[in-house]
Amino acid sequence: MARSIVTQYGTAGTAWGELRNTVRAAAQRAAAFIAYRRTVRELSELSNRDLADLGLHRSEIRRVARDSVYGARR
Repeated sequence: MARSIVTQYGTAGTAWGELRNTVRAAAQRAAAFIAYRRTVRELSELSNRDLADLGLHRSEIRRVARDSVYGARR
């Protein structure tokens, strides 16, 4: 008769698990910041007329990028 033994090595709650979670969170924050900077750069390259067509003023670029990446403030 064949038997299988499954051993699961969980890391939640251990030092390695905490480190993994910290690194994962840092990577997610870095990816969000990169998306924010890309959005600001691309909107900044538009002319004032193009921004007006989108219903935006140049002074709103950072707010719109922040809301787009991180969500609107409540």
